[in-house]
Amino acid sequence: MTIQGVEARGHWASKTEFLLSCMGYAIGLGNVWRFPYLCYRNGGGAFLVPYLLMLVLCGVPLFFLEVCLGQFSGTGCVTVFKIVPLLKGAGVAIVVVNFICTAYYNVIISYPILFLWRSLQAQLPWETCQNAWNTDRCLELRDGQHRDMFLNNSGLGRFRTPADEFFHNEILQISDGIEQPGGIVWPLLVCNILAWLVIFCCIAKGVESIGKVVYFTATFPFVILAVLLVRGVTLPGALEGIRFYIVPQWGQLLDLKVWADAAVQIFFSLGPGWGGIVNMASYNQFKNNTKLDSILIPIINCGTSILAGFVVFSVLGYFSHQTGLPVATAATGGPGLAFITYPEAISMLPFAPLWACLFFSMLFLLGVDSMFVQIEAIISSVLDVFPSLRPKKLLITAGTCGMLFLLSISCVTRGGMYLIQLLDWYSASIAVILVCIVEVIAVAWIYGCENFVRDIQFMIDRKVERFWIVSWKFVTPVVLIFIFFTTIAYNTEVSYRTVAIYPRWAVKLGWASCFLSMFCIPAYIIFKLVFGEGSFLTRVREQLKPEDWGPADADQRALWHAHIEASYRKA
Repeated sequence: MTIQGVEARGHWASKTEFLLSCMGYAIGLGNVWRFPYLCYRNGGGAFLVPYLLMLVLCGVPLFFLEVCLGQFSGTGCVTVFKIVPLLKGAGVAIVVVNFICTAYYNVIISYPILFLWRSLQAQLPWETCQNAWNTDRCLELRDGQHRDMFLNNSGLGRFRTPADEFFHNEILQISDGIEQPGGIVWPLLVCNILAWLVIFCCIAKGVESIGKVVYFTATFPFVILAVLLVRGVTLPGALEGIRFYIVPQWGQLLDLKVWADAAVQIFFSLGPGWGGIVNMASYNQFKNNTKLDSILIPIINCGTSILAGFVVFSVLGYFSHQTGLPVATAATGGPGLAFITYPEAISMLPFAPLWACLFFSMLFLLGVDSMFVQIEAIISSVLDVFPSLRPKKLLITAGTCGMLFLLSISCVTRGGMYLIQLLDWYSASIAVILVCIVEVIAVAWIYGCENFVRDIQFMIDRKVERFWIVSWKFVTPVVLIFIFFTTIAYNTEVSYRTVAIYPRWAVKLGWASCFLSMFCIPAYIIFKLVFGEGSFLTRVREQLKPEDWGPADADQRALWHAHIEASYRKA
């Protein structure tokens, strides 16, 4: 039974479903296409020092805080701010960010579907330059041929690999810039529709269906990763690639940007501030041991990132061995690694179509898990604000997926990749960090760390050590503020393939997508203080007090109130 007699939100059928959902959410494309490159670029094995330190100082405490918030309140990312009503705009900002990002992110996970389809043949279509989409700038790099020509590459007329031309000319059918959107790329649109149908079917019944799907989607990528690792490390040249990846360059630890990259990677890899962690935890049983979960999942996430580095760089070492190119030439991050460099290396393997199918299946499953959680966070937020709509959840889920699909159509045009890059560059990074800063301040400084610790100890029946208190009050806010300002300081103007210059209106559009979500926070504060009752100071005091805060379950709430009264009597 829940308070106020509204329909129950439901629970995970088992703790395993929660853990797998968190793993699927935290372990995404960034573990494969961002961490290995960052590690190589920022000192190899030495990068693990700031990376693991940021995990302890920021990642784990923030993850624990969000899991506790969600599980204790039994509510999603908007209504969880009942803890400090004045800051509820941060919850609205989370929904806006998710709405923007899931629309274009689904197009990114559509690419592996199309690659997978095109890999189902005896020879991979990007193995040679003898295809209709190839140009006279295409160079085959097998057996070291054209090595010197490729190394001297530069400028607009630079040479490209067959995989590069396949991705840009055949998959994307890319235009010359964002100002030339061109028509719809129909194969991509079909794959986009297919991806949305898969996601809708998986989240149609909320945690009831997600909890079953993640048994496959969250575990099978590990099987594929293990297979690719075994294949990779047994290839000629693999050790040279791994050496580039892990040999420490201790001098780089003196560079502030290395520490900033470590902090940003931990932050975005674990996914706090997106509402997903809070929302998933809100479906837990009230007495679940959140402390153990919040240590285990970040460790698995970081371990997966490190493992993915061995998978990537062992194959890049083989690529270097086959082509004569330095490993550093092949070491890239982002879509360039996933859809150009790694596929190019795979095409040189025996039984190349098999390895391509495994790799692109893994990419799709990694992306889908993140989509499950982010879209469910949007839907749950709406239903928590309007609980009377819960019986119509299936219709709301279909409507949400439909709206997001319509928004995503602009990203499957010939200029779609430029729009994806623009939104990915600006929309989320600064806004999500700001949400986390607001969240930590709300819990540790306004509601009070002592009160929050009291609530957690009542919930999990375990002591909350001083480490967590010091982290929430001092260390984590300082690290978050450091991440916030370094993200702004090191933010460079958006570009794509180094030669695509974005017009000023596009850059302004990118920043507007960022400020749209951030503006929700001050706008809500102003609205509540202007239109509230009483004097200004009275409005401020009232809006900083918890409003209907406590366990969602009526029985647990009664016990919690009794626990608070007992604590006051002891004091």
